[in-house]
Amino acid sequence: MIGRYLILLLLIFPVIASAQQISDDKVILIKNESPLIAFRIMFHTGSAFDPKGKEGLASLTATLLTEGATQKNEYQKILEMLYPMAASYTSQVDKEMTVIRGVVHKDYVDAYYALLRDAILTPGLKQDDFDRLKTDQVNAVARTLRYNDDEELGKEVLRDEIYKEHPYGHPNEGTVKAASSITLDDVKNFYNQQFTQKNVIIGIAGNYPDSLVTQIKKDFGSMPAGAQANATEKIPAPKEISGIHAVLIEKDTPATAISFGFPINVNRSNEDFYPLLIMNAWLGQHRNSFGHLYQVMRETRGLNYGDYSYIEWFAVGGRTMLPFPNFARQQQIFEIWIRPVQNQNRHFALRQAVRELQKLIDNGMTEQDFETSRNFLLNYNVNLAQSNSDQVGYALDDRFYGLDKPYLDKIKTKLSSIKLEDVNSAIKKNLNARNMVVVAVTKDAETFKDALGQNKPSPITYESPKPASVLEEDKEIINYPINIPAENIRIVSVDQLFE
Repeated sequence: MIGRYLILLLLIFPVIASAQQISDDKVILIKNESPLIAFRIMFHTGSAFDPKGKEGLASLTATLLTEGATQKNEYQKILEMLYPMAASYTSQVDKEMTVIRGVVHKDYVDAYYALLRDAILTPGLKQDDFDRLKTDQVNAVARTLRYNDDEELGKEVLRDEIYKEHPYGHPNEGTVKAASSITLDDVKNFYNQQFTQKNVIIGIAGNYPDSLVTQIKKDFGSMPAGAQANATEKIPAPKEISGIHAVLIEKDTPATAISFGFPINVNRSNEDFYPLLIMNAWLGQHRNSFGHLYQVMRETRGLNYGDYSYIEWFAVGGRTMLPFPNFARQQQIFEIWIRPVQNQNRHFALRQAVRELQKLIDNGMTEQDFETSRNFLLNYNVNLAQSNSDQVGYALDDRFYGLDKPYLDKIKTKLSSIKLEDVNSAIKKNLNARNMVVVAVTKDAETFKDALGQNKPSPITYESPKPASVLEEDKEIINYPINIPAENIRIVSVDQLFE
């Protein structure tokens, strides 16, 4: 009789032993009274982990999870089930983060979560979905990136130039050749290796039931443990840039989009980041007319729509006012974005922006500019993370950077104690105007190359009268030396990019 009980216990024991749940430190919970429940399932993987020759694999894998069938349902059926919930889920892939996110009303949370769970844990990975999405991705590089938006094109080329032979050194969607070479087996292998417990962090915000959290821990406990956590892998700094290098993208366009920048060894986990926030708010806060570059280039001279600066990657900046979360990166660059100017004013605009950067480095900020910019930031940041989805997104970024307190709280604390000398010291330590990459999407690039290489004057004319002080300053700008050696200037046809 005892033997029979032992046999029963032995039969039961393996079932008990295999019933696992994901650890508590893998779940970020933000409980509030909102009826909208936000999910962000983040994996520490992205295009920086694409195998060589298969660039774009992380992006295609994530898209196949969120825009393809599961083992249980065809994709069209999933859309039909999501429709009455007024909900969806989507993927977002960057260099070191892949996020699958969505928002649903609490009345539908159980049914919605079941679909979201299946998409991540039991994807169909079917050939017809793969063929459709791979075609879309190749076209996104070959057509959309090249021809749809000159500003985004220039910024992508700038980053690729800075990160040559580096894990960040390609568009998230890959190149045409690499993305075209990806097979369904490549996707399956990447999924099995990267979508693991060691790489996952799950974020939930809203008035969710406790039973949902219990279910999530149990479900995601079924994921493979994974060999090692990508979060522990240090991404190397890019190679140092010596001198100024320019890439001129030949394209038949009526206006020239210009971007320039260089690597900075600063992110949200570094002390210099917070003084540089104040600097950036003054120099060129995104889509803000308060910025110095905006004032002297657009408002005073009417050169273009706007001019901005950045100390961390700002996704789809041409289409949004506020930054999106979950584009966290170990390595960042400082960049200035000159929105398209008339082709005849391209040289002048570049000169003026570089000159303004050098003046900032040489002279620093004034006490008045410092105080005004700090106060602006303290009020501006209340606009961030207003939705549940953004709140949990920022919490995931905090985890990525290893912050001791939430980033938005840290800003308040840091900004309150920073002094003017801290800002000016960080400027001199981290910024330069002599070692960088310049990218311009422009027509008749050969003429521009000749003007840059020979430092030719770049006179400007205005359609309306300008104050004498502006015209006097223009005399200095039109001859301001940028000093780009002719051998450092390269012309590339837009048709050849990302091939």
